Amino acid sequence: MKSRMENILDKPLLGKEDILSLLMCDEREQKKLFARAAEIKEKYVGNIVYFRGLIEYSNICSKNCLYCGVRSGNQHVKRYQMTDDEVFEACDYAFRNGFASLVIQSGERHDVSFVRKISDLLKEIKDRYQGRLRITLSCGEQTEDSYRQWLESGAQRYLLRIETSNPLLYSRLHPDDGNHVFRERVEALDTLKKLGYQAGTGVMIGLPFQTIDQLANDLLFFREKDFPMFGMGPYIEHAETPLYQYKDLLWTEKERFTLSLKMVAVLRLMMKDVNIAATTAMQTLDPLGREKAIMAGANVIMPNLTHLKYRRDYQLYEGKPCLDEEADQCKVCLESRIRLSGNRIGYGEWGDSLHYQKPT
Repeated sequence: MKSRMENILDKPLLGKEDILSLLMCDEREQKKLFARAAEIKEKYVGNIVYFRGLIEYSNICSKNCLYCGVRSGNQHVKRYQMTDDEVFEACDYAFRNGFASLVIQSGERHDVSFVRKISDLLKEIKDRYQGRLRITLSCGEQTEDSYRQWLESGAQRYLLRIETSNPLLYSRLHPDDGNHVFRERVEALDTLKKLGYQAGTGVMIGLPFQTIDQLANDLLFFREKDFPMFGMGPYIEHAETPLYQYKDLLWTEKERFTLSLKMVAVLRLMMKDVNIAATTAMQTLDPLGREKAIMAGANVIMPNLTHLKYRRDYQLYEGKPCLDEEADQCKVCLESRIRLSGNRIGYGEWGDSLHYQKPT
């Protein structure tokens, strides 16, 4: 006779109670969960991991999110913006080494000069590499016109984390200044999908005040909105943030890490052919965190291509790994670990989400 866990894992459609059971399962049961997620990953997306070369373009940000180390209110951060030559040095590395995709990430800005600069970079990347590099942007909430301009300039994907799908918790993560509105974040995600981006989102896991019930609702939100790609990981505190005062309310690092793995695995069960990132925050809490996330259903990793001189100034949370590791060192390390996990690296492949359907 099948156990309750096995019955849940065999269901074609998970309900909220099923999701809660999986997120709260014990160590013995979670091994079954991770194994099933790995099976589904192999069946629907293959034993393949796609590299997205990460360029942390600028830490200048107009937002003052209470959890973020580069929030506008943090006066102890040295602000920077990479030069064009530095951006193309990273792009050249990606192109030479078979990274067919890049992620350009920055703090959130809306000024005309920033929007134009991103457009110019996108056009130059498209021309210089003859459209052979897929570009993901992660530059926060923007106007529909800015999103459209970037799409027409050469971007294909956009990652905008919802952080939490619970409006009350969202309000506790952001200042009450009219510049951080939950409804506007959801509308921005809807706009990205409408325009035709491969839109992605994600949440932080293990936040102060967060509950398992809210995390289950996050997964249901993902399925309802039907996004093709996701990036989520454990919340890690930063001493230069207002949320740090609640550090004693946090789950332990081990609990946050394990719960993050469960979220990845359950999402793979729920949305079988999406792209799921094994985020750097996973590695912060566990030296093999990204590899374990792959074994639990993730299929994307973002090696950092940012110049070393900027990395310490782009710490959204404390303890970020690879701050002193050159791109080649990171690449060799990840290659060996991914192959040991039984996966291959999709060099030269865009790795578009199989779940993505362009609007007609």
